[in-house]
Amino acid sequence: MLKSFGLSLAVLALVLMPALAEEVGDDGLHKEEWFSMTFRDVSEDIAAAQAEGKRLAIIFEQRGCIYCREMHEKILSDPEVRNYIKANYMVVQYNMFGDEEVTDTDGEVLTEKSAARKWGYIFTPTIVFLPEKLDEKVPVSKAAVATMPGAFGKLTFLNMFRWVREKGYEGGEHFQVYHARIVNELRAAGKLEE
Repeated sequence: MLKSFGLSLAVLALVLMPALAEEVGDDGLHKEEWFSMTFRDVSEDIAAAQAEGKRLAIIFEQRGCIYCREMHEKILSDPEVRNYIKANYMVVQYNMFGDEEVTDTDGEVLTEKSAARKWGYIFTPTIVFLPEKLDEKVPVSKAAVATMPGAFGKLTFLNMFRWVREKGYEGGEHFQVYHARIVNELRAAGKLEE
């Protein structure tokens, strides 16, 4: 019986470990060690990402957001997702209701919360994908090549990052068609659990 109890405690510890190990900052947002800390000047961040051969993605989150927590615990913790994003993107986290200074691509200086309002982002998490290079001084909301509002499952989430990286927004397959094609290919190969 004591052996069974010890085994139960070990299993419980393994189940709880990811939740306990997850870092939450003073702002109440879940943190990933690979998120980039910048001065939040979006034009500079786009250039920095490009210099690394990556794309810039801005992620809006808020304190207490259960969907943000699930994204960190279930999606960003998945090695396939995490490794793909780390290899191809520079991710900068914004607080939907934060007061940190942000410089928009049109040069306007805002707070995180006023940037969210200006750009029209109201859901968390929201991930904003920026172009490789800015052609003109327009606000982020007009410069963005894609936006993923809300929480999605692993495959949809990962496929959006892949679709942007492959520049599907430039007239290739619409994201929904791209996603459906990938799902069907995985099903046909027996690699997708129903």
